[in-house]
Amino acid sequence: MNATIEGTDGKQRCHWGGSIPEFFDYHDTEWGFPEGDDYRLFEKLCLESFQSGLSWRTILAKRDSFRTAFLDFDFDQIARFTERDVDRLLKNEGIVRHRGKIEAAINNAQRAQECVRQHGSLKAFFWRYEPGPEQLAEPQTASTTETSVVLSKDLKKLGWKFVGPTTVYAFMQAAGLINDHAEGCIVRSRVEAARRKFRP
Repeated sequence: MNATIEGTDGKQRCHWGGSIPEFFDYHDTEWGFPEGDDYRLFEKLCLESFQSGLSWRTILAKRDSFRTAFLDFDFDQIARFTERDVDRLLKNEGIVRHRGKIEAAINNAQRAQECVRQHGSLKAFFWRYEPGPEQLAEPQTASTTETSVVLSKDLKKLGWKFVGPTTVYAFMQAAGLINDHAEGCIVRSRVEAARRKFRP
């Protein structure tokens, strides 16, 4: 399969990003761009955890409902969720109703608070794991990397849940810790430019 596909506008995009219209905006303006906002970083990791075993198309279609249900991924508020909130979320048809993943999101919100207290921000913590050039795989050829394995292990040691190496690698791709846009994709150079300006 080719790494890129021609979109309806005649431009080449990553094959997945040009495969269905729902992906265009997410692919062109968000995926892979360096993220420094703590709530957005927490959101990306949570959504990748919810995506485990499902398609990203499902998660993207439910993202607005997720944002409403999880208070725009304000982890300080989510950290105070109780069993009553878990029961409420399990009845919410707009999200993925998986008890383990919902409880993990609440647990991870508490771990995020601890991380901020220790490191100052999630940005400061996660961007320590930005891989060097020698650690990068060819774009979109890997589901895990040495760095994602290390980050996954470190998160688990800190008590985070549903953060296996594949989930963590998908998070790193989405949050821009690596530029995994395919060679020839129109967005790859935009992400590179954004990364040059970004200060982790």
